[in-house]
Amino acid sequence: MPTRPPSETITPPGGSGPSEVLSRRALNRATLERQLLLRRTKLPAADAIEHLVGMQAQAPNAPYVGLWTRLDRFHPDQLAQLLTERRAVRTPLLRATIHLVTTRDCLALRPLLQPVLERSFSASPFARNLTGVDTQALLAAGQALLAQQPRTRAALGPLLGARWPDHDPASLAYAITYLVPLIQVPPRGIWGASGQATWTTTQAWLSRDLEPTPPPHELVMRYLAAFGPATVNDLRTWSGLTRLREVAERLRPRLRSFRDEHGNELLDLPDAPRPDPDTPAPPRFLPEYDNVLLSHADRSRIISDDHRRVPLFAGNGGVLGTVLVDGFLRGTWRITRHQATATLRIKPFEPLPTPDRTTLAEEGARLLSFAATDADTHDIQLVSSG
Repeated sequence: MPTRPPSETITPPGGSGPSEVLSRRALNRATLERQLLLRRTKLPAADAIEHLVGMQAQAPNAPYVGLWTRLDRFHPDQLAQLLTERRAVRTPLLRATIHLVTTRDCLALRPLLQPVLERSFSASPFARNLTGVDTQALLAAGQALLAQQPRTRAALGPLLGARWPDHDPASLAYAITYLVPLIQVPPRGIWGASGQATWTTTQAWLSRDLEPTPPPHELVMRYLAAFGPATVNDLRTWSGLTRLREVAERLRPRLRSFRDEHGNELLDLPDAPRPDPDTPAPPRFLPEYDNVLLSHADRSRIISDDHRRVPLFAGNGGVLGTVLVDGFLRGTWRITRHQATATLRIKPFEPLPTPDRTTLAEEGARLLSFAATDADTHDIQLVSSG
């Protein structure tokens, strides 16, 4: 990809005047800074979760690793306590996927993102299986059952099926978990514990109603603070919301405009950090589905052209984390156990220089000390990509 100095200006299409161009590397460093990945910070876990506008959490332990790689002296109990005290929750939100958010964000963001979940459900095979069902009656029945006590989808489906016997029980249950504001309750999501995905209503779990739907511009500003500079398409990819160009235009007087190397407009907060592109970026181990990899339509600020087709192992079965070297995606990792030994297997996409291998192994040792404290022995393997 051709590069320009980050301060170069170009005239955007349409001749609307010159804009400062941010190189791919400049975008990378800006994003890493805002994602707390250039250096570990001393933020409390709840403050970090809110700054990041939630964390992807289909893999129950992923947010723990995501916080460890961002926060100074993070311990799993800090997040486990937030969940057990109901100050943070795991709930379907952005892109209709499970996210870890604070209680405050859950109550505020769910009304704004409800159309995303409704659209996602309507495009699913579950919706096609429910033709003829009175949706409002179904949602009321499901909400009552889950307010009564937390239940898995497997338990909820037959209960709903007794009322709608001509329809697929699993599809009935999925309708509830898409369309009704719900929480996945502990012990799922608690470090060192295990449990099925068990659901209850947001109101039952938090003893509070959802907030009135907030204006979307607040979410746009928070996204830019955590992921910017970014295009309107990036915003759509991250949130799943539509009609964001109108929101961006209303915000324009409060924003600063840049261009990427292809001439696309990037919007940003005027005073947001944009570090020097040569700022060193230490190696980082990211968990499954980390939002830094998923929250831009153009992922080239993190994922190089050669690796853009690398799968991110979507779905609840994903077990591989990803590795950043010099700020860019360079491989995958996984911890395996055999008897009393915990082994971190790092698989770079291509051979790494010796200094990178050394710093990666050092950071890997810290990861094992965090994630495998109960193992008697720690082993690190850098596996050939061949």
